[in-house]
Amino acid sequence: MSNIRITKQFSFETGHALYGYDGKCKNVHGHSYKLSVTVIGTPITDRSNVKFGMVIDFTDLKKIVKEEIVDQFDHATVFNGTTPHIELANELMSRGHHVILVDYQPTSENMVVDFSQRIISRLPQGIMLFSLKLQETDSSFAEWYASDNMNSIL
Repeated sequence: MSNIRITKQFSFETGHALYGYDGKCKNVHGHSYKLSVTVIGTPITDRSNVKFGMVIDFTDLKKIVKEEIVDQFDHATVFNGTTPHIELANELMSRGHHVILVDYQPTSENMVVDFSQRIISRLPQGIMLFSLKLQETDSSFAEWYASDNMNSIL
């Protein structure tokens, strides 16, 4: 049986600021992110299985990505908690804002690595994350490919 890739797309709104950056993105701002998640596997061949012919049910993939990424990051503000932005984050949290503190600069590049780890940890046996594409604007995106990261996956 052939390996097949399937992709599901997601959208969410997230704010962030890049501490120490020398451009406009040092200011708190937001993006309408689009995330494309591609997994690879062999379609189920057991005719008695309700998922017969599927690599993974799109609903199951959606549940994983919603729980690990969309539900957590949508309408949140992400700050690197290892910088002085922690003070701003604490102030916002004290006023009831949804803030996520990460240990990296919250660029699309670093976020897509974080997202890959979150998704990989939840995929069922036999299904592998093939790639992620995190689109920050209509013309700017970061991509993660398993083939480029074999050492970090193992």
